[in-house]
Order: sequence, then C-alpha cells, then structure tokens
Amino acid sequence: MSADSPTLDDLTARVRAFSEARDWAQFHSPRNLAMALSVEASELLELYLWCDDDGPQPRVAEREPKVADEAADVLMCLLNLCDRAGIDLAAAFHDKMDRAEQKYPVERVRGKALKYSEYDEFEGDS
Repeated sequence: MSADSPTLDDLTARVRAFSEARDWAQFHSPRNLAMALSVEASELLELYLWCDDDGPQPRVAEREPKVADEAADVLMCLLNLCDRAGIDLAAAFHDKMDRAEQKYPVERVRGKALKYSEYDEFEGDS
C-alpha cells in the first residue's frame, strides 16, 4: 500500500464528517445502514445483470464507469455502518481472515469451490 493511501480510519472520519455536516446521523441507525448497504450492493450487482460468464463484464460498456461509483457507495455505507455499530473493521477483517484460513486450509481446498462444511462429503466420494 502506498504511503499516501488513506487508512480505514481516515475514510471513516471522512464519511462521519460528511454525515455530521448534513445532520444525517439521526437517520443512521445500524439497522438502516445495513439496509442501505444491501441496496447499494444490489445497485452494484445490477450493473452485471445478464452478463455471460465469458462475455464482457459488465455487458453494457456504458455501465463500466458506474462500477467504481457503486463500489464506493458500498464502501461508504459499510464504513458508516461499522462506525455507528462500534465495529473496528480492520480488526474484524483480520479476525475473519484468520478463521477463514483455518476453515479453508490451502492443501485441502485449493481449486475447489465448496463450502467448508461440504468438504468431508465431497472427499468421501473420491
């Protein structure tokens, strides 16, 4: 990461200041922010609607610049949600990755697209 890249704390502070300047915190309960996050993620997903796996992504070229905007909306909502819910997103990320590395050891799962609970059943068939 570049030395001048903003940290999650920097991004969260900017989102918080944006919201506070507009007096929007009164509307930003964790519940409402979780719903907003789902809506923004759906708007991102919509840009890829009806794409063929082997075709252009997104299918309509004019949608491509919108992908970054929608991804940024998702990040803003997630940072806002975590801020309001008291979640240290960086710590939660590291904790989750540690657990995922335990659930999905490379030597067992490499190249397989199964849920961790399905590996015993799959390996029993081989």
